[in-house]
Amino acid sequence: MVPVAAKSNAKQRSGCPISISLDLFGDRWSLLIIRDLMVRGLRTFSEFQHAGEKIATNVLADRLRQLGAAGLIAAERAAEDGRRIHYRLTPKGIALAPVLLELFIWAAHHEQTGAPCAFVEQMERDREAILAETYRRWEQRDPTPLIPPFKPQTKSPAKSPKGKGKR
Repeated sequence: MVPVAAKSNAKQRSGCPISISLDLFGDRWSLLIIRDLMVRGLRTFSEFQHAGEKIATNVLADRLRQLGAAGLIAAERAAEDGRRIHYRLTPKGIALAPVLLELFIWAAHHEQTGAPCAFVEQMERDREAILAETYRRWEQRDPTPLIPPFKPQTKSPAKSPKGKGKR
């Protein structure tokens, strides 16, 4: 593996586990990179840049360095072309799979999203199977996307019945 960056010397604000976690991956770009590695099969700088979120190249480069310094991702030379770099979640990074699944389900219940209701219901109903498949793809280096990109919603949000949120 090619080192992404040296270990971070950032000082923790507190000993709170949530605060420490947010210091490591708490901005939207970091979580979207982790998502793209975990369930969309993206591996290269160019793929992240063109994933649809419109991340600036300097921000992407910075987040890749930060995630590497935090031990969440690693960089590897591509087998087919040693000049290319492929990013991969480390065991510490893939351990975020349950967190991202719960964020996905939570947002689909409480915000207007592009995820179809049936898709969200399947994810919610089959949590263990979804996580097992996520881990399998990581272990086998299978880049097949687990979830598709979702288009942003342009309609005004509508409350769903029984306080279940919005979708």
